[in-house]
Amino acid sequence: MRSLPVFVAAFVAGCSSGSESAPAADLILHHGHVYTLTWPEPSTEGLPSDKAPYDSLTGWHYDATAVVVRDGRIVYVGADSGALARRGPETRVIDLAGHVMLPGLVDAHTHVAELGQSLERVNLTGVATEAEAVERIVQRAAETPKGEWILGYGWDEGAWANRYPDKRLLSARVPDHPVILRSLHGFAAWANQRALTLAGITRETASPAGGEIRTDARGEPTGLVLNRAVPLLDDAVPIPAAAQRDAQLLRALHVMAAAGYTGVHEAGVAPDVMDSFERLAERDSLPLRVYAMLSARDSALIRRWIVRGPFTSANGMLTVRAVKAYFDGALGSRGAQLLADYADRPGHRGVSGGAYGFDQRLVADAMSVGFQVGIHAIGDAGNRATLDFIDSVTAASPKARGLRHRVEHAQIISVADIARFATLGVIASVQPPHAVEDKGWAQTRVGADRMAGAYAWRTLRRAGAALVFSSDLPGSDWSPFYGLHSAITREDTSGAPSGGWYPAQRMTPEEAVRGYTVWSAHAAFDEHDAGTIAVGKRADLTVLNIDPFRAQGPALLRGEVVTTLSRGRVTYQR
Repeated sequence: MRSLPVFVAAFVAGCSSGSESAPAADLILHHGHVYTLTWPEPSTEGLPSDKAPYDSLTGWHYDATAVVVRDGRIVYVGADSGALARRGPETRVIDLAGHVMLPGLVDAHTHVAELGQSLERVNLTGVATEAEAVERIVQRAAETPKGEWILGYGWDEGAWANRYPDKRLLSARVPDHPVILRSLHGFAAWANQRALTLAGITRETASPAGGEIRTDARGEPTGLVLNRAVPLLDDAVPIPAAAQRDAQLLRALHVMAAAGYTGVHEAGVAPDVMDSFERLAERDSLPLRVYAMLSARDSALIRRWIVRGPFTSANGMLTVRAVKAYFDGALGSRGAQLLADYADRPGHRGVSGGAYGFDQRLVADAMSVGFQVGIHAIGDAGNRATLDFIDSVTAASPKARGLRHRVEHAQIISVADIARFATLGVIASVQPPHAVEDKGWAQTRVGADRMAGAYAWRTLRRAGAALVFSSDLPGSDWSPFYGLHSAITREDTSGAPSGGWYPAQRMTPEEAVRGYTVWSAHAAFDEHDAGTIAVGKRADLTVLNIDPFRAQGPALLRGEVVTTLSRGRVTYQR
């Protein structure tokens, strides 16, 4: 086994206590390559701290080989000999066989409720044409009783924006089932005639504020709805029964555990999903920690929680102290609010604010009683208005300050506004996969001039802004290897473009890993219990078969999760 550097010996001495009198461990993990991330942050240029286990000649080195767990907490970090000295007759010992251990990974912007549903739906991710999508629905219809709903997801509203589908082929091929097909990021939906009828959408139905019901030359709905019109279709689908919702969530959370995650920040939790999370937490059935962000689109839900206040379950697996709101739409469907016209649609600047369902008074009231807010903002006008809103509320309400408010996505930002993230203490909650997925059309939407503040992670870091990384699943692949690869290379899975899309905005391997560990803990006020591997913290740990600090390019995409542990409990093992 590789010997540890001298600085690690000092780390071990500082983080462990004498083993002779220590009680026996519940779990010992040894013979690993452990990156604790307990050293100081890198510079805003990504340069490692001089206290990091890094040198310019040989690169990164792990800084421990073993971890000991008792009662769900880490009680020792260091060398194998010190860990194995704590072995007792009931201790479980796991030989990591040289695999890499990181602090438990956290996906800081998810929709696991949708993931749970999508696992039962027709997957249209990567489908290139309307005909191919319809054929998949025909296949599902052949095995589905007539009259039952068929739901699908994943067609790309950005890539398809200039050739959106309609109801004709779908209705002709699948007439006996109501069908709704959600787009990749949920800002468009496509339905057949039977679903339109059940949803009550006719030629007389007016498009809601901030939304669009597409119509043909005769004024008839085409079956395609955009932005705030999507709920008109969603609301027609029966809400799952409590037991079904619980099962969907558990299935999705176990999928996340298998992907190496020990926590999620669930963005936009609806009332029935919130009830399910509380039931599962009460039964101690949650396999990983859920940081729930309540949906501000449900005013009754938010008003109830304003009275109730922030909450953490007795077992610590469910926390409710954040609210998710939407200021504008998506860039792909041209709903993101821009300061100037869309480059590919003169005269159009997107939708936002009250027209997009953003209730300023409701969100401000939640902030004023101590709730963090995460506001979806994608366009440069949307980001500016969101920063203005957070600034105004925190200036007026002392309780709203210091709550680490977040801008979810922060995709297109005016260069003049970037420094405001740091000044206001607002976290840029970004999704590395979005950059490599949007690169084919993003510049077409906004023009070359605005790309200086687009997907601008390094520019935000240089300005002193806090970042956190996530997938926005199920719209994007939630594999941590895909997320890390996107952040580090800004290349897609085929390696294009070589050297990365706007490569000056790339993250270093350390920054990418921190985006899913240390920075996610900070974004959820969890840094005292998670984010690093240190004595006293929860034993939330992720074991990989590759080293993300050293793996390069395609090798990173080939990585696999070996073991996931939450509170010292194995929630996944390969």
